Amino acid sequence: MNYLLTFLEGFASFISPCILPMVPIYISYFAGNSENKKGKTLLHAIAFVLGFTLAFVAFAVLASSLGVLLSSATKYIKIVFGILIILFGLNYLGIFRIGFLNRSIALETDLKKMNFGKAFLFGLLFSISWTPCVGAFLSSALLLIAKQQDMLKGIILILLYSIGLGIPFVISALIIEKLKSTFAFIKKHYGVIQKISGIILIAMGIYVIFF
Repeated sequence: MNYLLTFLEGFASFISPCILPMVPIYISYFAGNSENKKGKTLLHAIAFVLGFTLAFVAFAVLASSLGVLLSSATKYIKIVFGILIILFGLNYLGIFRIGFLNRSIALETDLKKMNFGKAFLFGLLFSISWTPCVGAFLSSALLLIAKQQDMLKGIILILLYSIGLGIPFVISALIIEKLKSTFAFIKKHYGVIQKISGIILIAMGIYVIFF
């Protein structure tokens, strides 16, 4: 169950309000000035995903280490973590707003001459600069990892989170033109999607507390 929920959190991060509208811009970065746009765009998208995955794995190792250090207070940590995740969910439902979860830090850099290394670095920067944007879901995943107190399981969980976030980026790089209507549909129904995201987080919080 943990693995499925963490994967879903990754996908939910992709459709967050400050990532989804930026996807076409990201894809244009990945394309750069390459003549073989489709092949290069796919390669750069994969490098981007690898970049933020590496950073997230580092976060997971830290979270897992903290979980081991605080193992004597596991019962209380679970309750605190669960309540925090539920609060994140209530934020997505619009019951109240948590400011830092609803704003992003934009990256301003010239990525027209894109290559594999730059795309990888862009992924690393993405993991840091956009943390406030994906904060609710990423924090939820990291809190669950800390609760596991098992570094290997923690790494597997964060890899699933990264796959959930990364697969849509890679697919978008391949079929961006065909996805325009899909992006429009998601934006049109974003209120419903936010509520579903909130429900997922609340369910995750309850799961952390009681299981």
